[in-house]
Amino acid sequence: MPARDRVPARPAQGSASGRGSGTSSSGRSKAAARRGGSPPQATPAPAPADLLVVGPVPVLARVAGLLLVLAGLVGAVAPFPTYLVVGGTSVGPVTGPVDALVALAGPITAVVVGAGLLLGRVPRLGLAYAAVTGALAVGPLLIELYQGHGSTVRPAVEVLAGERVITSSVRIGAGWVLDVVALSLAILAGVVALVAWGRTVMEDGGSLDPLRPALAGAAVVLGVFAVLCLALPAADVPDRVVTDPTTGLETVVTEEGPQALLERPGLALLGGLLLAGALLLCAVIAPSLRPRLGAVGGLLGVTVFLLAAALTGLRDAVHSPDVEWTLPGVGLLVLGVAFAGLTVLAWRWRPGRSTPVQA
Repeated sequence: MPARDRVPARPAQGSASGRGSGTSSSGRSKAAARRGGSPPQATPAPAPADLLVVGPVPVLARVAGLLLVLAGLVGAVAPFPTYLVVGGTSVGPVTGPVDALVALAGPITAVVVGAGLLLGRVPRLGLAYAAVTGALAVGPLLIELYQGHGSTVRPAVEVLAGERVITSSVRIGAGWVLDVVALSLAILAGVVALVAWGRTVMEDGGSLDPLRPALAGAAVVLGVFAVLCLALPAADVPDRVVTDPTTGLETVVTEEGPQALLERPGLALLGGLLLAGALLLCAVIAPSLRPRLGAVGGLLGVTVFLLAAALTGLRDAVHSPDVEWTLPGVGLLVLGVAFAGLTVLAWRWRPGRSTPVQA
């Protein structure tokens, strides 16, 4: 038989080359080295499931972070000057320290997340937050444009910063201009984040994958309820019960309250429809973002938006005795807390901290 066709026989179990011999693995390695062969290679240990691989951060991602920081800074200044002058009444969102905390919660979060993205830390978390925030800012921007310019075409009762006003005449203030600029910067940051998403390398071991179906299902249900709650005013004017002094007959007098999200015409109606659709879409997509921290960023964006909307309604109800907090406003707060729970669950699903590895 030719030499190339010969197959060496396997050593019998218990022979001198098997476990019966007292030769250690180090001895076999030295013997193999003397014969000219290579020592046996050790099997590499599997990488931990929460290992995070971060590649080079593209310039577009850092630009999105810069725009997000600018949007947060402008949004932090916007609540303090006069917002609008409606029917001769100056309206401003901040009248005390509690109002300031409510108004600054969203902008401060945007500054912190945007600064992390600008520095290149866990970039897809910042990109996801910027994309969700930008999508949710399109509807409010159109509503703001309607409040500042088109609300006098069809005058109606509105509740602005706790003040019950009639939009018979409206003059814009510095706060309104800054708010429009902040929303525009947030939208621009979201567009840049969407472009930079595919160019940003960031991946993990898929530790969140077993939880994603349940997380997505819960987010969809909560998103539907959030849209239903958002469609109605978070703070409204209650009806009055009037008693006739002669007959003692009680009559319910309906008070005209603020317009609901989908009751306003023109740009405001379009903005309400876009806001409802964007909120539901972000709730569906956020849990599916990869890696795990990308899902955390998307869910955080929805959480901040819902909590800000709920606390704004509560602030309006506290400011005026003619306005009360409604059941949809309470529902927004509950749903915001529920989304916060989903965000924490996605963040802490695997114990321990992910170890960033530069690709």
